Amino acid sequence: MPTVLAVAVLGGLGAMARYGIERGMAKSSVNFPWGTMIVNVSGSFILGVFFALAIERAYGPSWVRVGVVLGLLGGFTTFSTFSLQTFRLIEDGAYGAALGNALGGLALGLVAVSIGVVLGRAF
Repeated sequence: MPTVLAVAVLGGLGAMARYGIERGMAKSSVNFPWGTMIVNVSGSFILGVFFALAIERAYGPSWVRVGVVLGLLGGFTTFSTFSLQTFRLIEDGAYGAALGNALGGLALGLVAVSIGVVLGRAF
């Protein structure tokens, strides 16, 4: 139960942090989604540090590790998870899978959002 609670609470905090950054940057950005860029890049950096310090070394309780990765950073950005998974594939020498994940994730995401927009606009 502590894992579920950690994911829920930290997920809310991650989402609130993302909202705060997006809102703050929306006032100052011109024709570029700087808020999203900052969230995605900083989330990827934080996940990389946390992965190396806590997950690889199994430091701290598992509910904290899961809460931070899936909750806090998952609520903040899923791009960080996507980036880490692609990095791990590269690190494991699975270059084709890494390329497929990177290009496939981007391409399928664009297709999915396009279909979603078309369907959403139809109703």
